[in-house]
Amino acid sequence: MAAKEPYNESVWSKYYGPNLGYIQEMYEQFLKDPFSVEKNYRDLFTISGPPPLEPDTVQAPQPAISGNTEWLRKAVRASKLIANIRIHGHMAANIDPLERAEKNPMAKWLEYETYDLTREDLIALPASLIWENAPDDVHTAWDAVHRMRQAYTQTIAYEFGHVRDEQELRWLNSQAESTSSPAPLNNTERKELLNRLIQVEQFETFLHKTFVGQKRFSIEGNDALVPMLDEIVRAAAHDGAEHILMGMAHRGRLNVLAHILGKPYDIIFSEFHHSPNKELFPSEGSMGINYGWTGDVKYHLGADRAVREGETVRTRITLANNPSHLEFVNPVVEGFTRAAQEDRSAPGLPKLDTSKAMAVLMHGDAAFPGEGIVAETLNISKLKGYQNGGTVHIIVNNRIGFTTESEDSRSTHYASDLAKGYEIPIVHVNADDPEACIAAVRLACAYRNLFKKDFLIDLIGYRRHGHNEMDDPETTQPLVYSKVKNHPTVYRVYAERLQREKVLTAEDVGKMLSESESVLQKAFDIMKDGKHKNGESKTAVPLDADSGAQRTTAVPLTSLQEINRELLSVPDGFKVYPKLERILQRRKDALNDGERVDWALAEALAFSSILKDGTPIRLSGQDSQRGTFAHRHLVLHDSETGDLFSPMHQLKDSKASFGVYNSPLSEASVLGYEYGYNVFAPETFVLWEAQYGDFANAAQVIFDQFIAAGRAKWTQRSNLTILLPHGYEGQGPEHSSGRLERFLQLSAEENWTVANLTSAAQYFHLLRRQAALCGEPDARPLVIMAPKSLIRNTRSTSPATELASGSFQAVLPDPLLGGNPGEVKRLVVCSGKVAIDLQTELEAGRGKDWSWLHILRLEQLYPFPERELAAHLSSFRSLEEIVWVQEEPKNMGGWSYTEPRLRAIAPQNVTVKYIGRPERSSPASGYADVHTFEQRRIVTEALKSNSQVQAAVPSS
Repeated sequence: MAAKEPYNESVWSKYYGPNLGYIQEMYEQFLKDPFSVEKNYRDLFTISGPPPLEPDTVQAPQPAISGNTEWLRKAVRASKLIANIRIHGHMAANIDPLERAEKNPMAKWLEYETYDLTREDLIALPASLIWENAPDDVHTAWDAVHRMRQAYTQTIAYEFGHVRDEQELRWLNSQAESTSSPAPLNNTERKELLNRLIQVEQFETFLHKTFVGQKRFSIEGNDALVPMLDEIVRAAAHDGAEHILMGMAHRGRLNVLAHILGKPYDIIFSEFHHSPNKELFPSEGSMGINYGWTGDVKYHLGADRAVREGETVRTRITLANNPSHLEFVNPVVEGFTRAAQEDRSAPGLPKLDTSKAMAVLMHGDAAFPGEGIVAETLNISKLKGYQNGGTVHIIVNNRIGFTTESEDSRSTHYASDLAKGYEIPIVHVNADDPEACIAAVRLACAYRNLFKKDFLIDLIGYRRHGHNEMDDPETTQPLVYSKVKNHPTVYRVYAERLQREKVLTAEDVGKMLSESESVLQKAFDIMKDGKHKNGESKTAVPLDADSGAQRTTAVPLTSLQEINRELLSVPDGFKVYPKLERILQRRKDALNDGERVDWALAEALAFSSILKDGTPIRLSGQDSQRGTFAHRHLVLHDSETGDLFSPMHQLKDSKASFGVYNSPLSEASVLGYEYGYNVFAPETFVLWEAQYGDFANAAQVIFDQFIAAGRAKWTQRSNLTILLPHGYEGQGPEHSSGRLERFLQLSAEENWTVANLTSAAQYFHLLRRQAALCGEPDARPLVIMAPKSLIRNTRSTSPATELASGSFQAVLPDPLLGGNPGEVKRLVVCSGKVAIDLQTELEAGRGKDWSWLHILRLEQLYPFPERELAAHLSSFRSLEEIVWVQEEPKNMGGWSYTEPRLRAIAPQNVTVKYIGRPERSSPASGYADVHTFEQRRIVTEALKSNSQVQAAVPSS
């Protein structure tokens, strides 16, 4: 980083007379525009400060300002100049290694002439008038302007004007203006920094020449990222962090894996050497080699590494697995971090200690403003259910996205401007000044440690090759790449600087180079000889389709009754809203003989019993504390004071924490966060609830890339439970469907469980079964098409005995049918709310002969309960047809999934038919009358025998 020191008299001793005058003119030009003077003068002024004044002006008397209106005006204008240098100095800073930017129009506000001031005016004004607490060696306003420009317009530039907290802003400015904080590097550190830069470049060069034509998405042009991460690791370890959680896309990932995560060179070389297709592998995404093998390519696979500092601190670094969807790993890493920080071993809310773990996210300059998941993730950074003490963000800024220039990829000046809306401090730094890069990191870590908030570093470099090493960038960026060709690499720039400053010699640099290349060559030889250790296998072991089926999920009735009493108890003096109080008190007798348990109570009883079993619970979603449908009420509000109370926090014998959080109006970030939390803390029962099932649309990338495929790609286990309210009740296209068909289409390799339930007892047992799998090898996500109207439908309630005995049933027979299985001709198979609609119609026709009909409810759709269905089918000796009934359109819902499976198990000569809505482009009609007509038709057709249909057809 450029020195922040007043001029050294010995430097200027050779300049006098006309020469000194010329130097002073050059310096004035430098102040207006650093790039208007030659590089040797630019370096001279940056390192040594301003040249001395002429002897007759050095002791210029300061004017008597008090009462002098003109000088007061000048002092005010000078103060504005200082303020604008603080706020807008970054606009004139030397932060682009290729010097691509034209002079910014804002730069004029950093020039004293803009304020009708002269150099003599500034010399005459005391610094104390325009700079409170100015350093002792800053005497005049002229000195102050120079020192401020030196602080704010060099290779590190600060953007803090959007930070509204006065204490934070004052601290940030003081750090920027200090000559000693962050602490500059000593010579030993500078040598280590150069050696690291050599290792980074040599690694890329070795891959380039050894594996000719293969893609690696190199870090070259932003090499300083690796020593920056080194510094973050050191700082976090020093502050006692047990975990450092990182997320990044493919650019530079191999280098980070090798040098920060410690992935051995020979393993990386092996992955290149044994690539099946040298032209296509690696690529940005996953690709399978043959049947039975799925896995993300090497630079998307994460890794972890334990770091020791001294003998007392052990820090684990984790680089998260990430698909090619670039920024979607962000909330996953944030969830990792919160999980690492929380103690969930005691009742009540989890105990959060943000010093235990730290998140570091590396972004692309096109992706940061371009992908909405970034804004969603930044938004949760200060929310009590999601904040984790601050993330250090680094934009690895190539100033290009594939072949798209910045002016075509964002509407903002900087790639980082999005962060301003969240008041995140921003530092822009030139990637060719590694010491400035380290200073930026030290400032970021100090800020996070002090204020527990996010900090962003905009690391501005370039991309030495195309988007990948086989891509020719000169076809689309000829001017930029003409500069890149002639631009020295950062290690060469820094090595020359250290040699000029007598820190080391050319021989020292040569030794570093030869040692680095020797290590690489040795690793390659080991790989060629086949002596290297293979990396961790990433092939997923197949799951058992019946996993969890044998778990005991029933809870003794006396225990349930005791839990219910505890749930209805509130602290003395706590005033529950009277209307809600009456609703809750209805639950008091729900576990008695002749009474029934509704959906919300079944859930509360399940959660309570899970906590008593010692499994912590975390539930989040939009309005999850109350529940979208005003049914849950797990957080109560005192109607007079507004105080909060959760009955889950006072359960006797509870052995674990319970947290339920209302989320922001975001799906992708919150679902990704909960997935990350669960992956990192697999012993925790984590649930995400959509406000309505179709809101899952906005989180499709998380479902596709992480939840559905994470185990197959990365052996990354998750037990996340997803609640998607689903059911056709006349609410129109937007709030009817949880898009069941999408989850069934993604179902394979026992990757998750998909359920559509019809009773409170089923929900109770399924929740407990899922919680019992937490941390187990067979853990898998659970997707539930959750109820809406069924929450209060008496037909979905259950007697307490069904919670106190039995278990979850993948297939449920209708309670009103099945007395004469030998007479059944039509078997209706359905799932979810439509089964209750059919039951309602059956009840209305109790006097009718239904012996020809039976109904089976498919409570679990995936894994498909073939064995259970076949067992039922074996008893229907007169069966003629199996009819799948659904309320969704034919191209949605379960039909496309169940049809081939039903045909496969149907007895010979038994037909398989469909009853439901026809194919539609929209999930549901927006007209209530149309909905009612269609729903009535579905139910009527399902319960009409073939003989009735034939009798209704007029004879010709």
